[in-house]
Amino acid sequence: MAGEHAARPTGPEDGYERSSRPVDLDHLARYTLGERALEREVLELFCTQSVLYLEQLRAAMSDRDWKHAAHSLKGTARAVGAWRAAQAAERAEALQGDVLTQFRTARIDEIEVSLREAEAYIAAVLKDR
Repeated sequence: MAGEHAARPTGPEDGYERSSRPVDLDHLARYTLGERALEREVLELFCTQSVLYLEQLRAAMSDRDWKHAAHSLKGTARAVGAWRAAQAAERAEALQGDVLTQFRTARIDEIEVSLREAEAYIAAVLKDR
């Protein structure tokens, strides 16, 4: 159905050109139908949720917990168009077992950097609105 497709978040993997900004505001405007108040709410929610998911990654004691936190972070980042954060979370989500043990710290660091970048950008955007 066309309505289902229109409501589904889109991003670089769907043929859209990757934004050089930490958050793709054009994507967000499509996702929120251009409603500024909703955009603000979604951006604020992303900032809150991303911190929680990052903490869940740090605390993950099993592959399942790790995968769940990374998947959730990937989804919330895609919703706002934070493509670098979403890609970092996707790379983390793929890890399991010994590979997770080996690359856990590097993936958390990568996610943290991308989230800080997105959050700083969001703060600047919200200040100007």
